[in-house]
Amino acid sequence: MCATCGCESTNHSIIEPADYSHLHVGGIDDGEEHSHHSHSHVHHKTIVEIEQDVLYQNNLLAERNRGYFEAKNILAINLVSSPGSGKTTLLEKTLTDLKDQINFSVIEGDQQSSEDAKRIQATGTSAVQINTGKGCHLDAHMILHALQGINPQQDSVLFIENVGNLVCPAMFDLGESERVVIMSVAEGDDKPLKYPDMFRSSTLCVINKTDLLPYVSFNINKAKEYLHRVNPELTIIETSCTDARGLDAWYVWLRVKAAQRVTVYI
Repeated sequence: MCATCGCESTNHSIIEPADYSHLHVGGIDDGEEHSHHSHSHVHHKTIVEIEQDVLYQNNLLAERNRGYFEAKNILAINLVSSPGSGKTTLLEKTLTDLKDQINFSVIEGDQQSSEDAKRIQATGTSAVQINTGKGCHLDAHMILHALQGINPQQDSVLFIENVGNLVCPAMFDLGESERVVIMSVAEGDDKPLKYPDMFRSSTLCVINKTDLLPYVSFNINKAKEYLHRVNPELTIIETSCTDARGLDAWYVWLRVKAAQRVTVYI
């Protein structure tokens, strides 16, 4: 079971034993006195506080992943969202349109099935699937093993499509260079206020499925206000994979980030 969120992850990280040098011990006199024949005993309760970072092991492995990415000059992007936001479709579109300019590989995360990995492989992109079982997020340990299987090329871009969830993935550093959160207009415009950790830990928010705006009650101006209330530095891009609006802005952002880390072939 995941020691942080309680999910039953099939490849969860093993938490390091507690460091007892950080113990804080204090005695409390509970005032209980018991008489035994001709003598009495006063019992004292001891409270022991054990301070331990439950993400310690994950963060160590995340740094190992980050070192690997830096050594191979790989731009690693962690794609996060709630289920149904359209991140796989956006990924398919991106890989198809930019595959002649940037060398991509993909790690797909889902609880079950390999459907998304098959969709990605259909674009001609190398992809590996991670099934988390009852787990609700990817962690650095899973990415470490996936990298051994996919072996992304030097000077490339690696997309990590996380499990659909706006809560647990926010806590787990995978060693990524950028975290991109995707929300669709089919969701509530108050998502940033309800799940602030995810939006606060991201560098870019893609507001997707904007072609549906005439048919939903999503207020895009309110959404942007809430996003910047949670994270004033967050970059926001509006997209639709149905009519391609906003995709150029997403591609420009991706090219700029790629140019800062990898060689772009134009």
